Amino acid sequence: MDSRFWACLFFMLVPFLCNATLVSAGEHVLTLGHSNFTETVSKHNFIVVEFYAPWCGPCMKLSPEYEKAASILSSHDPPVILAKVDASHEANEELASEYEITHIPTVKILRNGGKNLQEYKGPREADGIVAYLEKEVAPASAEIKSLEDATSVIDENKISIVGIFTEFSGEEFNNFTALAEKLRSDFDFGHTLYPKLLPRGESSVNGPTVRLLKPFDERSVDFQDFHVDALEKFVEEASVPTVTLFNKDPSNHPFVIKFFNSPNAKAMLFLNFSSELVDGFKSKFYDLAVRYKGNGISFLIGDIEASQGPFQYFRLKDEQVPLIFILNNDGQKYLKSNLEPDHIGPWLKEYKDGNLQPFMNSEPIPETNNEPVKVIVADSLHDLVINSGKNVLLEFYAPWCGDCEKLAPILDEVAVSFENDANMIIAKLDATANDIPTHIFEVHGYPTLYFKSASGKFVKYDGNGSKEDIIDFIRNNRENSIQPETVKDEL
Repeated sequence: MDSRFWACLFFMLVPFLCNATLVSAGEHVLTLGHSNFTETVSKHNFIVVEFYAPWCGPCMKLSPEYEKAASILSSHDPPVILAKVDASHEANEELASEYEITHIPTVKILRNGGKNLQEYKGPREADGIVAYLEKEVAPASAEIKSLEDATSVIDENKISIVGIFTEFSGEEFNNFTALAEKLRSDFDFGHTLYPKLLPRGESSVNGPTVRLLKPFDERSVDFQDFHVDALEKFVEEASVPTVTLFNKDPSNHPFVIKFFNSPNAKAMLFLNFSSELVDGFKSKFYDLAVRYKGNGISFLIGDIEASQGPFQYFRLKDEQVPLIFILNNDGQKYLKSNLEPDHIGPWLKEYKDGNLQPFMNSEPIPETNNEPVKVIVADSLHDLVINSGKNVLLEFYAPWCGDCEKLAPILDEVAVSFENDANMIIAKLDATANDIPTHIFEVHGYPTLYFKSASGKFVKYDGNGSKEDIIDFIRNNRENSIQPETVKDEL
């Protein structure tokens, strides 16, 4: 999957989540890396670790919030430790791979000396971080409220999970407690001996039952298989709306997060909710979501006024709404705009039948490309790099990346060194504005350099940014044995 795309789109669609974690450590945030990570984590029963990159805009936004939360939690009894790892640093690449860091920032909670791992899914402001983590470190039993004295466990705007038992003991109750321990950061749990205390159909309860109460679809669902794996699967499936709603209402935000965390392909319809056509679109979209349920597609409908994310990423104009796009697990994107309600069904069928062409985000191909370092865009990547039959050194960069700016004049010098070699190309591609094939290139930070040999072998550059080292790397990997005289002279 194209993790750059997911991160970009997610932050544009859900701006309330963009405030994401620390870049420069304060006095209460531990700095970890490959040399001290394992030793440090092994000493703590509970530690929170953020994987970030110095160049990441979203990572910078919550720097003071993360530090503030760390300061508050340092006085907790026992203290709650917050730490960070620069996932873009070459020395930490193995750590990032081990912990499956596919986008940044990513925050992980490690328990029992690192033996147990879970994703942090909480708020991004200091008070929210503190409240979420205090709940995480509390005993699980404290999170299972008795409905007899705490009916407030049921919030009409949230998902609540209630166990109904004849006694608070035995295998079924213990398995329910284990479920609460595992999922307590995502849901509110309660239990009761008295079904009459339950809203929404209490007379239907017969025997030990788990009831999931939710603010959407059928509002309540019962389940009576008390194996932990079966309970967890039930909760995960029943807690997802048939169609996730994205608008400015913060009560919908947790469901948007679950939508993006789903492994399914994602079909997203955006339109103006103030339009008189919105009811027709919503009805048709919901019917299709029901029809495709269980077929590996999740559905979201969004108010275009709540986010300009699709326009920003796909470079669309406002008049192209309504628009629908699909993102699959291979990072491919499919787009249709200016559609009518009746267009959606046939278009989805074309996608399922494999008859749609993926959408590629690309800058225009330059009309002139005469500089020593050639400009590559998504639409020219295959012709000028992948299928060129030449040796190519390609830089993936970001316009706002300071290290990329430092490398630019060095690459110019390298390109000049090879200007008499028709079999060698030095090139660059703006990875923030062009889609790249992620099955060929792994780009987790900027700048990233790849060498493509004349026969089509791809090698990632892992040296430093000096002119001499880059030229030496090219010489060791190029397949044409004839070297330009300028390079020989310089070496």
